[in-house]
Amino acid sequence: MNGILNVLKPPGMTSYDVVSYIRKVTGIKKVGHTGTLDPGAAGVLPICIGKATKIVDYILNDKKSYICELTLGNVTDTYDKYGTFLYEEDKKVKDLTIDEFNGVLKKFKGEIYQKPPAYSAVKINGKRSYELARRGVEVDIPARRVIIYAIEVLKFDPPVIMMRITCSKGTYIRSICNDIGYELGCGGYMSFLLREATGNFNLKNSCILDNINKDSLKNYLFNPDFALNMRSIYVDDKVSHRLINGNAVRIKSNENCSRDESLKVYSQDKEFIGIGKVKGNLLKIDKLML
Repeated sequence: MNGILNVLKPPGMTSYDVVSYIRKVTGIKKVGHTGTLDPGAAGVLPICIGKATKIVDYILNDKKSYICELTLGNVTDTYDKYGTFLYEEDKKVKDLTIDEFNGVLKKFKGEIYQKPPAYSAVKINGKRSYELARRGVEVDIPARRVIIYAIEVLKFDPPVIMMRITCSKGTYIRSICNDIGYELGCGGYMSFLLREATGNFNLKNSCILDNINKDSLKNYLFNPDFALNMRSIYVDDKVSHRLINGNAVRIKSNENCSRDESLKVYSQDKEFIGIGKVKGNLLKIDKLML
């Protein structure tokens, strides 16, 4: 069985817990998730099954959308409410206006560099950062480039502020909350997180774990090509046979394919063959999905 299951992960489970659950209830071993979601967070977690695991990286690279709650007035070592609070009492947030807050948000839009939390899954010399932090080892993770496409304030009621954030892969919403608190001078931490969407997968087309079993699984699976935001190309049987066997084929001039473009390749019967890569005027299968 091959496809993608869009799981609505409940809080309290790790992303790997979800993978293990799917393996157990379906009996399928080849299962993988498409980007870690914090244990305390809920939301969209696409799970690739069978040959669909070949496109995990493509889904990882998709835009993500989150709803998060920022609570001002304190700081935690994990940047969220599950960590150890660093202030004995919350600081008071003095007459913060929506205009002042939006002014600070401007610093977090576009291409930014952020430091992931010490309690994160980032690897340092082969060890997970959170493993080192739990042992009391000081962790200094280099800042990384991420893109914040949009930040929208949904509810402004200091010290609690609800936001929607659309961002690139690798973005830590916890870090954004922590850094906003630092900029405001009162501290802040993430008190709630819901992932609304990853690429084409969203809350509306998600399913809960309780509804998944070996018999029902097929009712919730998306075909692998559903996840791929790229152009499609259809080839005849002769060309299809050559591509499947690992050969490169010449692209016709009227296909208007860009150099190094990735394409969804289909047979003339609309069967998804795989992801093709264009190099010059040649097309070759990069990920065979048959």
